[in-house]
Amino acid sequence: MASDVGELIGSRIRDIPDYPKKGILFKDITPLLRDGKAFAACMNELERRVAILNPDYIVGIESRGFIIGAALAYSMGIGFIPVRKAGKLPHDKVSRTYTLEYGTATVEMHRDAIEDGKRVVIVDDLLATGGTARAASDLVREIGGKVVGYAFVIELKDLDGRAKLDGADIVSLIDY
Repeated sequence: MASDVGELIGSRIRDIPDYPKKGILFKDITPLLRDGKAFAACMNELERRVAILNPDYIVGIESRGFIIGAALAYSMGIGFIPVRKAGKLPHDKVSRTYTLEYGTATVEMHRDAIEDGKRVVIVDDLLATGGTARAASDLVREIGGKVVGYAFVIELKDLDGRAKLDGADIVSLIDY
């Protein structure tokens, strides 16, 4: 990525100490979303790097992954599939419970969301410990999809989330 694009995106990430609990330094992307030029640069760079994976679908993880993933799917002209927190989807679903850096959570996806063998890129705003992305990946595979990549705006390298992911390509625009 061109350093000026990385600098622009990085300059729009705000640190929030002790959120959602003491000891966590939350990386807030709302200033990035508010800045049309920076958000467009972010989405253009993600699209450039994800397009080579030739996905059929973008799977976005609730909630900020919905924003990034839906915009990416729209710009690529492909479908968007949400992975939601437990109890939010109305139809027949599959679910996974996982550990994250400040507790546990459960995510769900509709059982009929992806046809067998379809190529998927999983998108979220941030890769930390990898638990959420891994849970989404497990859901995709359970219903027959093929995870060909992951895409994140931010990666927290010290938490080694990549180790939980399964060898598919990983795109991250900003590393901390």
